[in-house]
Amino acid sequence: MDKLREMEMFGEDGRDGGVSTVMANVMDPDGLRRAFDGCAGVFHTSAFVDPGGMSGYTKHMAALEAQAAERVIEACVRTESVRKCVFTSSLLACVWRQDYPHDRRCPTTIDESCWSDESFCRDNKLWFALGKTAAEKAAWRAARGRDLKLVTICPALVTGPGFRRRNSTASIAYLKGARAMLADGLLATANVETVAEAHVHAYEAMGDNTAGGRYICYDHVVKRPEEFAELERQLGLPGGAAPAPAHGSDDRPARFELCKRKLSRLMSSRRRCAYDTYYSVAFEV
Repeated sequence: MDKLREMEMFGEDGRDGGVSTVMANVMDPDGLRRAFDGCAGVFHTSAFVDPGGMSGYTKHMAALEAQAAERVIEACVRTESVRKCVFTSSLLACVWRQDYPHDRRCPTTIDESCWSDESFCRDNKLWFALGKTAAEKAAWRAARGRDLKLVTICPALVTGPGFRRRNSTASIAYLKGARAMLADGLLATANVETVAEAHVHAYEAMGDNTAGGRYICYDHVVKRPEEFAELERQLGLPGGAAPAPAHGSDDRPARFELCKRKLSRLMSSRRRCAYDTYYSVAFEV
């Protein structure tokens, strides 16, 4: 709300460029339909924000997020002009599972086929992971068999200049359980520009049916405690959450390995298409 008011105050709301600002309650399907009317696609990137910066992400927020996801997809389906939706989920919807294989020497790959165990998240009070998992599943259920193309992007901890400060609720909530993620090779970050680019590429590829399903998105896997300590510092969190490395632990392979091959293929193919189109037009001119 504050950002919208600021944009209006300084004339940055895009009215002169054919872009308008519309506000709606994500829990109000009729309001969402009115907001979506005339749009060909929807990017559902909303997240809860704690204005006081104190309460954090709660169990109640997790339940609300799942309800909101279902209502957004339902509104998309019921809006005649909308045919595509890109839904922002989280890498946390993929990594938390009960059946960790403790005795395997080779890393287990975590890719788009993996889902976090909701019972595990609930038992360990991983509310942010629970909310993202439940919300994404709700979105897929609501879109199943309907006239709507849906793609979900599952980014790691989103970083970027000032991003974590402006979105501290989600950033701090993401790091609940960071000790285990760091030890298992599952703590990763994604620059906000990379995440935005992934959304755009997915949306464009949906037009020719070359994008579908889920896409894991990250830039960097945090492997050292000092890297995690820097994340803590940037978020203003108390230090000491990162585990001290055991003697000889640097020689041990991580038990898990993140895989973003699907997104890499999509983004490289879209870049090639843009390159070919640009040079074809330039040559003709």
